[in-house]
Amino acid sequence: MNATVSILAEIPEELHESLQGYLETHPDWDQDRVFSAALSLFLLQNGTSENPNSALSYRRAARVYLDTLFKHAV
Repeated sequence: MNATVSILAEIPEELHESLQGYLETHPDWDQDRVFSAALSLFLLQNGTSENPNSALSYRRAARVYLDTLFKHAV
């Protein structure tokens, strides 16, 4: 079972406009998918896998990132 959590975040208007432009030209993506991909990529780039707990978190972030990128519209 994949659980989800809602997040309310404020972003700069310029970023929001860029996101809207991207979503208009990529109908197979939605805001939730973009944020999931972006956040998981950030965690992969800035995380470590030096100890068992962080290694597990790193693998989970990697799984979310790959699942998000290769998700196919139904």
